[in-house]
Amino acid sequence: MDMLMFQLQKQSTIPLYKQLYREIRTAITAGKIAVDTKLPSKRKLADYLQISQTTVELAYSQLVAEGFIEPRPRKGFFTMPVEELAYLDLPQEETAIRDVPKPTYVYDFNPARIDTRSFPFPTWRKTAREVIDEENHELLLAGHPQGDESLRAEIARYLYQSRGVVCEPEQIIVGSGTEQLMPLLIRLFDKNLSFGFENPGYALTHSIFEHDDRQAFPIAVDEDGIEVQELDKTGVDIAYVTPSHQFPTGSILSATRRAQLLNWAAASPERYIIEDDYDSEFRYTSQPIPALQSMDVGGRVIYVSTFSKSIMPSLRIAYLVLPPRLLNAYRKTFLHYTSTVPRIDQQIVATFMQKGHFSRHLNRMRKLYRKKLECLMQALDPYQPLVTVSGEQAGMHVVLTIDTERTEQNLVSLASDAGIRVFAMQNYDLLKQKSTSPKIVLGFGGLDENEIQQGIGQLMACWNITKTSSSAKR
Repeated sequence: MDMLMFQLQKQSTIPLYKQLYREIRTAITAGKIAVDTKLPSKRKLADYLQISQTTVELAYSQLVAEGFIEPRPRKGFFTMPVEELAYLDLPQEETAIRDVPKPTYVYDFNPARIDTRSFPFPTWRKTAREVIDEENHELLLAGHPQGDESLRAEIARYLYQSRGVVCEPEQIIVGSGTEQLMPLLIRLFDKNLSFGFENPGYALTHSIFEHDDRQAFPIAVDEDGIEVQELDKTGVDIAYVTPSHQFPTGSILSATRRAQLLNWAAASPERYIIEDDYDSEFRYTSQPIPALQSMDVGGRVIYVSTFSKSIMPSLRIAYLVLPPRLLNAYRKTFLHYTSTVPRIDQQIVATFMQKGHFSRHLNRMRKLYRKKLECLMQALDPYQPLVTVSGEQAGMHVVLTIDTERTEQNLVSLASDAGIRVFAMQNYDLLKQKSTSPKIVLGFGGLDENEIQQGIGQLMACWNITKTSSSAKR
């Protein structure tokens, strides 16, 4: 028994069985208990250490599970040979690693937020119940590696009707978010090919190219979208663009630039355009602009979109529409891959779309976001021309240009101190260029109309921007 005279701390927050398990394990790995040594019975060791037999049983069970000891019928527990593992003798930290607490805001103008309070939970719940109640045993198995055929068929139908995208369901790849699909897409191209991306632009794209060790160059954006001449001068092979509503500037790729971009892609067999159509469902000033893919006759545009804004960010369903040549390459490269989206989730979305719930939801949300945008513009109007707005034609964010001597980071800090979350345009600019006037990216999707009005009032107050006399007369 001397070899098992352990010091157990009965007042410790660590359970006694875990303390005993660790003591025996350490004694075995340190050689203090020789191989093939018989351990005391659970009853004897419990009496000796003045603990319960259950505590000893739990410790022994864990040691058996990890291969440190073995039970032998009618003989007891015996130690097993264990290779030296240095890490086993290291003291283990009991303190859990805690995340840094996120700041809380009274008014959060995050452009990624949606209106969760208007989500049709009853309809979604009913749809989910219908899918599960069918007892379709096939849903328990791995489905098509590109995504369930029913979902891809609904996506193809929706894209043709709403965006003019012409494709077959076979061209669609379903995945768990743009950040999961983009690395797969990048791997279809030769490593010698280079990428051009909008600057300022979506920050995630910058890191994806970097993580995949690909040459990528920032290409300037103006009020007409990406500057195609600069794209041509840089000599890149693949362009990543957000033509329908550039993020974050809100500019829309003009008709002239669209033609230039398609001509640029057609000039070389290695060139492609990645069209990210992330929030095209929400346009307020005119009819939706057809996707760039709908104008493509040479199979040079790869269409990317997601349900994050149209349904919910947590759904984690995005999709690619690959031209036929790249589709063949995808199937060869990722022959053994399976879809990363659970089939039940895919079927819920497919049914949600097939029964018309998706289109009705979009119509409601389009009207709701239009009202919010109108409310935002009315709240900002009294502060013109000190504050001007751009990018309001579509999407769920706008850009404020502030006539002030303060920097963007200073404005963001002042807002944060007042409990308001806004974003500096420089956060999305890889080159960190200084503009003549600071620009702030302001999302409005996650706030109601009262919060928008109150939030703008307090935002202007913390920036010491007062209503102008001309706007007050209006």
